[in-house]
Amino acid sequence: MSIRILALSGSSRRGSLNQKLLDIAAHGARDAGAVVTSIRLANYALPAYDGDLEAEQGLPEGAKRLQSEIATHDASLIATPEYNGGYTAMLKNALDWVSRPREDGTSGVALLAGKAAALLSASPGQLGGLRSQLALRTVLDKLGVLVIPDAFALAMAHEAFEGDRGLKDKGAEKTVVNVGTALCRTAGRLAR
Repeated sequence: MSIRILALSGSSRRGSLNQKLLDIAAHGARDAGAVVTSIRLANYALPAYDGDLEAEQGLPEGAKRLQSEIATHDASLIATPEYNGGYTAMLKNALDWVSRPREDGTSGVALLAGKAAALLSASPGQLGGLRSQLALRTVLDKLGVLVIPDAFALAMAHEAFEGDRGLKDKGAEKTVVNVGTALCRTAGRLAR
């Protein structure tokens, strides 16, 4: 059985440095035998979470599609940009919608609980988005996600890439690849 990993970034920006970093880690997961599905949260057209909207109209189609994606994957590889010391509103909003009950009444939280996730971040700052990882980890812990200790925060990210050839620092690139590898192995152990 192949491990299925959902790769997503909290950035909606074209040319996102976090997306580039995510792609490197996804390569590591693929090399370890995982089937990796990369998605863009911007393609799910999620309105800002609103309990009244949910009560009146039910889950938006984008939320249902995202829940289905998560349901069919064993783990998540998440790149989180850092905006003012936290992770993006788009990523938080996606998690809020996914956690809501599904149409059949089953828990949205159950789609996440007990599954592994690995975190990455890229930022022009000196901490590489580490604060966004810490904030995101708190929410994922609350949702029952098992965040693995293998992670990577890329500082000075705007200067770190060699165009489309990956990172200038090949040692750092190997570490990012290893995050994907570690997630695949952890998800495999959990699937037994």
